[in-house]
Amino acid sequence: MSIRIAAAVLLGLEALGVAVLLVEQIVAIATGDIASLSSALALAVLTLVGVAAVISFAIATARGRSWGRSGGIVVQALILAVAGGALVGEGANPAVAALLAVPALVCGALLFFSARREGGSGRDAA
Repeated sequence: MSIRIAAAVLLGLEALGVAVLLVEQIVAIATGDIASLSSALALAVLTLVGVAAVISFAIATARGRSWGRSGGIVVQALILAVAGGALVGEGANPAVAALLAVPALVCGALLFFSARREGGSGRDAA
């Protein structure tokens, strides 16, 4: 499996994880376990946009498109920010932080090395 495909697969798995969060949000809306319907609906819509974006980054990365790798790297930075947030505060949970950070670091590295490989092959062809 190439580095590019491995990165795309990890991005796809991350999209699946965000989709699970979306399902949880929809269940919370349906059961009335929310404080504000308008805020819950807005969050669900934004989460749906996030799922679509990460899926598109995964597909673009698999096809060798640079914008997919760039978007994927931004996603990894956002995940690392959330992982950092899980390390501090009243509800700090190092296990959750590690579960978020490790795949993000691996995927980020794969995206980085995939970009280097793609860039190198493009220079060789020119």
